[in-house]
Amino acid sequence: MLSLRKDRKLFLPYVTGGVVPQWTDHLLALQDAGADAIEVGLPFSDPMLDGAVVQRASDQAIARGATVDAILADLDRIRGDLRVPLIAFTYTNLVERRGADRFCAMLREHGFGGLILPDLPVDEAGPVLAAAGDLDLVQLAAPATPPDRLERICATSRGFVYAVSVMGVTGERDTLTAEAYGLAGRLKALTDLPVLLGFGISGREQARQAGAVADGVAVGAAVMRRILDGATPADLGTLATEIRAGLDSAQV
Repeated sequence: MLSLRKDRKLFLPYVTGGVVPQWTDHLLALQDAGADAIEVGLPFSDPMLDGAVVQRASDQAIARGATVDAILADLDRIRGDLRVPLIAFTYTNLVERRGADRFCAMLREHGFGGLILPDLPVDEAGPVLAAAGDLDLVQLAAPATPPDRLERICATSRGFVYAVSVMGVTGERDTLTAEAYGLAGRLKALTDLPVLLGFGISGREQARQAGAVADGVAVGAAVMRRILDGATPADLGTLATEIRAGLDSAQV
């Protein structure tokens, strides 16, 4: 179960598991720089909602031999140093391979508090939701999602609601769109869960803008681009500090 802070805007960065040899050092750096939880990507060969950067990260991790079991073993080695919840981000195919009961139990056993499956429609989420137990299954909502479906998403989501800021794949963008503002407002009218904006958040100013209308941000491509370009954990900490500052300025 995710126990997210309620006293500030939330920052959830994403890191692809196994993308570089010491990838878990990046998790610890993000934690120390103000992350409230961290999404760990379990690589999949055909990630339909991942943009070019995150897909390249998944391809690199798979080429390095990253598997679900290897990623969980890496996480076990730093579990004593982790102070923030972990959220698995992956695709339904990986769940179906092992079966929802086994997959969710495995995540719980290795310290995960949440699960995001971006290709799992809300009307097909029942079996995974039942298997998840106290592993929070987070639902996604997009700008074009009709009102009745938004209500179902809010009713079944656990932990928080992931608001997709644009119709498209993940990736960095220059500005926060008007549709992102509208979606955040509609969701906050339907749920008491935190509403987090993702897909396109890349820096301090966008984080500030998002924090003015939502309860926080999820940041993936901006983090992964730097890791793929050779960023050190300290470099990543600098990015996280900037995003944290943007969010904190939004709640003044």
